[in-house]
Amino acid sequence: MAMAMASVQLERQTSIQDSPRSPEAKLGMQVEDLWDVQEPELSPNEKLNACFESIPVSAFPISPQGIEIKSDASLAEAVQILAQNKILSAPVVDVDAPEDATWMDRYIGIVEFAGIAVWILQQSEPSSPRSPSSPNGAEFAITANGMVSAAGLGALGPEDASITSGDFFEALTSSEFYKNTKVRDISGSFRWAPFLALQKSNTFLTMLLLLSKYKMKSVPVLDLGDGKIDNIITQSAVIHMLAECTGLHWFESWGSKKLSEIGLPTMSPEHIITVYEDEPVLQAFKLMRKKRIGGIPVIECGGKKAIGNISLRDVQFLLTAPDIYRDYRSITAKNFLIVVRNYLEKHEKRSPMLSGMITCKRDETVKELIQKLDSEKIQRVYVTDEDGNLEGVITLRDIISRLVHEPRGYFGDFFDGVLPLPENSRV
Repeated sequence: MAMAMASVQLERQTSIQDSPRSPEAKLGMQVEDLWDVQEPELSPNEKLNACFESIPVSAFPISPQGIEIKSDASLAEAVQILAQNKILSAPVVDVDAPEDATWMDRYIGIVEFAGIAVWILQQSEPSSPRSPSSPNGAEFAITANGMVSAAGLGALGPEDASITSGDFFEALTSSEFYKNTKVRDISGSFRWAPFLALQKSNTFLTMLLLLSKYKMKSVPVLDLGDGKIDNIITQSAVIHMLAECTGLHWFESWGSKKLSEIGLPTMSPEHIITVYEDEPVLQAFKLMRKKRIGGIPVIECGGKKAIGNISLRDVQFLLTAPDIYRDYRSITAKNFLIVVRNYLEKHEKRSPMLSGMITCKRDETVKELIQKLDSEKIQRVYVTDEDGNLEGVITLRDIISRLVHEPRGYFGDFFDGVLPLPENSRV
């Protein structure tokens, strides 16, 4: 067995050196070589688990985005950094941490567009507590006149859409409150879950399970030597890696199966979280945050057909381009889709939002779905019937759950010592 493994490793090194394929495809080739030496009595799923458990996350290509946000940056500065770098989130570094601080003392957490937007709207409630370091909260509450009902985490009705006009968001982004509040002031709100990072020696299987079963949107990889984040593995990066494995035996044997054969979609139509076209767009973002999902279909009034999709990444337009809503008395989900699409047609020709509603059918293959997700740069596809009615939704998490599984007792005490949620966490 040892001689066979050594022979395979030698062949793999030779093939990788000679191969013009991408770094992601080379990872797939490592899985291919490891697949060939697995015990024959193992099932295909068990083989894949063993293969991914044999590859460290340090082998994953380094993301070109090494962006970090300082804890004393204002909300306005944080939004600008995220928007300019076209990223949804970034780790927050505690500027008061000592130079030799461990990673748990160095990083406060990860801040996101959605976290900033929802927190700001919460503060517009006259009854909500203010941070002592945010003296302009009352001033902003006056600026946000009428936002009491829309600012909470409860449901919003169609009548609330008239409250959220372009004027409101322009007032919001020009307020002193928005400009002066620091990222560290909202640390209790932008943390969806305990901040968790991997060491370079952790495996692909651990990373895949964290992205799927444990619902992390991205996984930071630490260099324990200097206590800093060395890489951030995103859902999109994993999708691209899988797409680059086309043609490899292990991928083709799994990817050639129809979605219905592997039990996808797992969610029935009545359990899909949706918003109607006449509901305020804020309801979509609040639901995404509350349900911890990355996108919501917009449904026509009185019907079952989707007219579009709003994803978590789209919340940036509420904060970075409020002027595009100036002529709208209300920002409903439908109006949001219209004005953002018009804006992107002028400024960003390659935005996923310009592709419209991306759908698939149950008889498509896993490979076709992965290639669609990768080419469209999205993390979810909606399943429709022949009449265009929604039948389900499939995300990267669903795909990974059919690729690998968590062995009994796999994580053990892995989560011990993870940064807990702060006491003032409200989201």
